[in-house]
Amino acid sequence: MNLKPNAPPMIGEQSHTRAADKIVAVLEQKIYSGELQDGDMLPAEREIIEQFSVSRTVGREVVNILAGKGLIETRPRHRPIIRKPKYSTVVDVLGGMVKHLTMSPGGVKELFEIRTFVEASLVRMAALEATTEDIKKLRSALEHNKTCIQDSERFYDSDMAFHAILYTIPKNSIFPAIHKSFIEWLSEYWRQMQRLPDRNERNYYAHKDILDAIMERDPDSAEGALRAHLADAWRQVEHTFDEV
Repeated sequence: MNLKPNAPPMIGEQSHTRAADKIVAVLEQKIYSGELQDGDMLPAEREIIEQFSVSRTVGREVVNILAGKGLIETRPRHRPIIRKPKYSTVVDVLGGMVKHLTMSPGGVKELFEIRTFVEASLVRMAALEATTEDIKKLRSALEHNKTCIQDSERFYDSDMAFHAILYTIPKNSIFPAIHKSFIEWLSEYWRQMQRLPDRNERNYYAHKDILDAIMERDPDSAEGALRAHLADAWRQVEHTFDEV
């Protein structure tokens, strides 16, 4: 495979970082154009070194940069595999950084505020645009939520499942990826909190208020119910943890 653009400059004399960036740009273009397909093996390090006239150090840096961008999957003793990024891939790459931010004072609160902002918009959209099938899924999730009230572990999962449906209503693949991220980034805190049946029951009725407003096609009431529900959830977080 010819990795070079039509008339590439010789980059062997440039700094390692600049040389690696130029090669990465060429490979990125080939991945996004489809010349390198999802699941293909990345050209061997030796091939990259020879075609671009660079050092072994630069070749390794290229692999590290591509892996950091989520464009390849690396495995011990195997050539890296091309992974054409999806929205979930991008979110996964950001996950470590966000996880670090949540450990800073105020980080969890800021992330929770973003979640509230997103879900407030989603319930307004649901009240205005949810289809019969969307409503059916929400009602089914709510019924399951109710059956789990006495089992806090199952209730937590059913709670997340109810909220997850809100993220599918816009029919936009970015939103489910965002919801998955919120769960991953915040679940460490959520799972440490005390969960008793009376608390679960309160959350169930909060979900019911949200769904009732959606079914009544009342976006203001849906948003109000959602914000009240998450404000109550945040008070529990603050009560459980000293610094969030």
